[in-house]
Amino acid sequence: MTFKPVQSEKLSHSVIQQIEQLILRGILRPGERLPSERVLSEKMGVSRPSLREAVADLQVRGLLDSRAGAGLYVAEALGASFPPALSQLFASHDEAVFDYLDFRSDMEGLAGERAARLGSDTDLQVIDAIFRKMEAASTDPDPTIEATLDAEFHLSIVEASHNIIMLHMMRSMYDLLREGVFFNRQVMFKQRTSRQTLLDQHRAINNALQTRDATACRAAIEAHIGFIKSALLDQKKTYHNEAVARLRLDHEKTR
Repeated sequence: MTFKPVQSEKLSHSVIQQIEQLILRGILRPGERLPSERVLSEKMGVSRPSLREAVADLQVRGLLDSRAGAGLYVAEALGASFPPALSQLFASHDEAVFDYLDFRSDMEGLAGERAARLGSDTDLQVIDAIFRKMEAASTDPDPTIEATLDAEFHLSIVEASHNIIMLHMMRSMYDLLREGVFFNRQVMFKQRTSRQTLLDQHRAINNALQTRDATACRAAIEAHIGFIKSALLDQKKTYHNEAVARLRLDHEKTR
């Protein structure tokens, strides 16, 4: 057996590994701007040439993007699982919408269980802080603020699950989640579902997490998304019934 001398690790490789880990763990997000070269080299304790060598490697592999006159960014492509055209198809066809909700129920239920068991105290504080913002926004006349926080609340639970595959899968679907939240709320408000009802459902999820009750957390998430699915089905029936009623009315007018 032949042994080779151990070589010290290049500084640029250490920089690469650190940035890779920050992206992998979801700390650096797609589209996020990195500090300037000067600040980065100072924070990481490396020379600018070593930093440039690392950045060049990360750019070649599609992890970082350089924008002329704007600096260095985490590649937007890392957050895009579906092209916009496919996302629009999902939103406009019932089959995809209901499959999407089933997928969310399965994945977020599992994430909630993991977050209750494996999330750190700080993770739970982040989730609770977002929920408190939802409470404050629930009385704002503009419901879009609360809807945005709704999406952030669900994503924070996935982050607290500490499963990097699940994290990036759900992060990549953020646009679908965000658009789904807005669409779901619009439908439910048409049915006079109160914002308080939705807030109470999120409160049940948060309470289960804060007490680290994994079973109750999964049940609360599944109940919440099941409620959304039921509301969408009811609205679908309402649209169908209205279409039939209009046909009857048109027929009566021509008799």
